[in-house]
Amino acid sequence: MAEIYISGHRNPDMDSVCAAYSYAYLKNKTDPANTYIPVRCGNLNDSTKAQFERLGVTPPAFIKDVRTRVFSVTRTAKSILQVTDPVYKLVSLYGQAIQPSVVPVLENDTYRGLLSVDEVSSFVLKENCGVRPIYHFVVDNFSKVLRGRYLKKGEQPSFDASIVVGAMRYTVFCKHMEALLDQKPILVVGDREDHIRKAIEMQIPGIILTGLEHGLTSQVDFDSYQGTVFISELDTAETIRLLRLSIPVTQLMRQEPPLIQDDCLFDEAKSILSDSEFRGLPVFRGKEWKGFITRRCFLEKPKTKLIMVDHNEPEQSVPGIDEAEVVEIIDHHRLGAAKTRHPIYICCEPLGSTCTIIYNLFIRHEVEIGEQLAKVLLSGIVSDTVMLKSPTTTFEDFTAVQDLCHLANIEDMRNFGETMFSSGASLANEDPHKMLEADFKQYKELGVRFGIGQCEVTTLSDVDDYKDSYLHGLEELKRAYALDWAMFLITDVVKENSVLLMTSMPIAEHKLAYHKEGEGKFLLPGVLSRKKQLLPEILRVLEE
Repeated sequence: MAEIYISGHRNPDMDSVCAAYSYAYLKNKTDPANTYIPVRCGNLNDSTKAQFERLGVTPPAFIKDVRTRVFSVTRTAKSILQVTDPVYKLVSLYGQAIQPSVVPVLENDTYRGLLSVDEVSSFVLKENCGVRPIYHFVVDNFSKVLRGRYLKKGEQPSFDASIVVGAMRYTVFCKHMEALLDQKPILVVGDREDHIRKAIEMQIPGIILTGLEHGLTSQVDFDSYQGTVFISELDTAETIRLLRLSIPVTQLMRQEPPLIQDDCLFDEAKSILSDSEFRGLPVFRGKEWKGFITRRCFLEKPKTKLIMVDHNEPEQSVPGIDEAEVVEIIDHHRLGAAKTRHPIYICCEPLGSTCTIIYNLFIRHEVEIGEQLAKVLLSGIVSDTVMLKSPTTTFEDFTAVQDLCHLANIEDMRNFGETMFSSGASLANEDPHKMLEADFKQYKELGVRFGIGQCEVTTLSDVDDYKDSYLHGLEELKRAYALDWAMFLITDVVKENSVLLMTSMPIAEHKLAYHKEGEGKFLLPGVLSRKKQLLPEILRVLEE
């Protein structure tokens, strides 16, 4: 099962957001093998935000980009160790046919570290360093690695000690033991009464008895002894070998690897890991441990799957689309799609709204449309066709609106639309930068880079009150995006007229077929559509 995002264009308008929401609903019904997630790659404008609140619908979540991130390659462990587990358990994992790159170590459910075969190798090499090693023993681990039983558990649940074997003559043994008074050892010994008594006298932390097939014959009183006594059923050599592996796995952890957040970029995490000495790195989401990554995770870079709705040009899409795999396109604009590696499903029709196309797809797939979903689809169509007044409106848009009004139990489409448009922001009271970028599309034609923003209002009578601040904002937008020309179309959805504000472009603006009322201000009677009315006029002027 794959997660597939459905996203409209940057600076999403009502149609874009409604299309992503409704198409995700349809795809989840028709393709349960995958999970379709509606997202948006820009802020909701006030009108869209208010409409979704009015309908009681949660709008698509914001997504910053679709670049490949660590969470797409994070692994969860098949084998996990607890901090007190013996090294024997870790070594056993590396004796299996499929050896793990790293093994997480937890304390209950809390992450404590990662171990690999490198730590096991370091442990073995340390055994041969020429210095008597000191081990950290956990008493409860004796029974986990040695076959046998406790004769007595001491007061200390864990302790540090070297290992001494009681195989030498008693006098030599005593000299060795007394030389280790500063760091009392643990004794591995057979049924040797004098040696055991000496160990009790010195109150060493532990005694491991071996070779006692018929029980302890020595008359030794352990009542005064405060340490642990364990009877091993194994011979002395095997007991010593396994005793070394009884130390807790935490004793092998020496360095803490860098922590990686799961939203870290794939390439960045790959670089961090390759520059480190570790086989794997832990992955977190905030403070929560999510898993780990290893070098194997970066052999192939996975691609985020994406469906583009209400646009098809990469320049207008979510950042990082060049790293993603586009699997479908649903749109009603001109085609400017990038090449794809594999054939994909494309449904582009010259209709007034993307939501009309999606409504038709619901009908084709015979998927029921509930009242709430009908209102979402209706919102997209009414918005993009400006209540069916835009010249982009087709017969299919009229038919879809009629059917959706019936499904949504709406008697008056005009009242539905006016209520929706009235929720839009007042340009006079809003931040010009926010409003200019809310629905701003960039184009490059005939060597000219230009951008056109649009906003629907219910009156144009106050344009002069805010004109200067918006013209200033257009100049700043022009510089920010390295444009040659920046425009802002303000559309009165009630009287079906528009005002166009623009930055200076003397070589082109005097050829426009619109009346210039003032510096940077043009009147556009009957113009409602940026796509079908304004953009063709701009292209005509540039061609001339």
